[in-house]
Amino acid sequence: MTKRVFSGVQPTGNIHIGNYLGALTQFVRLQDGNECVYCIVDMHAITLPKAPEELRDNILDVAALYIAVGIDPARSIVFVQSDVPGHAELAWILMCNSYTGELSRMTQFKDKSRGNESAPTGLFAYPVLMAADILLYDSDIVPVGNDQKQHIELTRDIAIRVNNKYGSDTFVVPEGRFLKEGARIMSLDDPAAKMSKSAANSLSRISLLDDASKIKKAIMRAATDSDGEIRFDPENKPGISNLLTIYSVFAGTPLADLEKTYAGQGYGTLKKDLVDVVTDALTPIKQSYEEVRHSEELLRILKDGAERANAISEQTLKRVKERFGLGSR
Repeated sequence: MTKRVFSGVQPTGNIHIGNYLGALTQFVRLQDGNECVYCIVDMHAITLPKAPEELRDNILDVAALYIAVGIDPARSIVFVQSDVPGHAELAWILMCNSYTGELSRMTQFKDKSRGNESAPTGLFAYPVLMAADILLYDSDIVPVGNDQKQHIELTRDIAIRVNNKYGSDTFVVPEGRFLKEGARIMSLDDPAAKMSKSAANSLSRISLLDDASKIKKAIMRAATDSDGEIRFDPENKPGISNLLTIYSVFAGTPLADLEKTYAGQGYGTLKKDLVDVVTDALTPIKQSYEEVRHSEELLRILKDGAERANAISEQTLKRVKERFGLGSR
C-alpha cells in the first residue's frame, strides 16, 4: 500500500547542508512510491519574535529551495502551514490530551529556555503543534533529522493515548524516518556542536545558497586537529571526521574509501578537494532556486498545495471532532 509521508522545515533563514543532508535528501527520495506532504512550518517560526517581512521572505525562500533540491509539486503537496487552519485547530485538541510533565522534558525546550525565568508558551507547546502537523495528514512516515526523535516519540505517545480513549483508528500512529549515516553534520568551527543556522560564526556552517568563495573559506578554516592523520574517528578526531562525513555523503563515496584515498596526505589536500565536491553539489541547487524564487509559478504551487492539504485536513478534523463530541452536529 502507498504510504503517506509528512515533514516540514521552519522558515528561519537559509537552509544549511546539515538540514539538507539530514532531511531534505530524504524528502526527495521518499517521493518514489509514496504520497508526500511537505510543509513550510511558519507557525513554528513565531515561537520567538520575527520581523514580518523577513518571515514572509524566508517562507518563499524555503518553498523555492524545496523545488530546487528536487521536490516535485506534481508528485508532492507543497504548502505553507498557516494557509491550512486545521493545524491550529488540531493543536488545541491535542493540547488538551498532553501533559506539562512530558512537555517540560523536551530537550529543545530546556535548551532554548535555559537561563530564563520564563519562556513563551508557544516555545513550551511547540511539540504539540508539531504532533498536530503530523497527525492531521494521517501520516505513516515522518522524515526528520535525528534531533527530532524525541518529538516523534511524543507524537506517537499522544496518538496512542487518544486512540486508546476515543477509538483505535482516530489517528494513524506515525513512524520516524532517520538517516543512519551522514545525517548529523557538525559545526565546522566546533565539531562538538551540531551545525546551526543561529551560530554567531557564519563560517561554522555552509548554506545551500552560499557562493563558492564562502564555501571555500568555511571549509579551509574548519577545525581539525594536530596529528595530521586522515581517519574517521568521531570520538578522538571529531573535526576531520565531520569533514569526511560531508565528503562521503555529497560524493557518495564510502568513508573507508576516502580514508584509503587520503592516507598519508595532509588535511589541506582533503579540504581543497572537499571544496570542489561541495561547490559542484550545490551549484545546480542554486541555479534552480534562482529560476523559481521570484516566479508566479512558486505562488501557484503554494496555493494549489494549500488547497490539496486543506482537503485532507478537513477529513481528519471531521473524524476527530466526531470522536471527541465537538461541534453542533
